[in-house]
Amino acid sequence: MIELTRLNGNPMVLNSDLIKTAEASPDTMLTLINGEKLIVRETCEDVTERVLAYRARLLALVSRRLPTYDDLQRVVSIASLDIADPPACVSRPLLQGPLTDR
Repeated sequence: MIELTRLNGNPMVLNSDLIKTAEASPDTMLTLINGEKLIVRETCEDVTERVLAYRARLLALVSRRLPTYDDLQRVVSIASLDIADPPACVSRPLLQGPLTDR
C-alpha cells in the first residue's frame, strides 16, 4: 500500500498492485486494473518511487525470513525483479550490503 493525495487534498492509501498506468496530463492520472481513474497530486515519478520503495520493503522482509540466498533468488524471480543490477531510481540504502549477510 502506498500513501497518495487526492487532488482535493485528502490523503488516501492505494494498493499499488492495482495500478495499470500512470499519466501526467498535467495532473497525474492513475488508471487501475478495473478501469477506475484516480487523479493525485504526486508526480508520476513520485508514484513510481513509492511503489518501488514499497516493493523493496516487502522483498527485504521476505529475504530476512528465508534461510538461504537460493531461496531469495527464487522469490526474486517470482517477483520478476533483478537484484544484480537495481534500477537507478531505487534508493541505494535499501539495497546496500551483500544479501547473504541478512
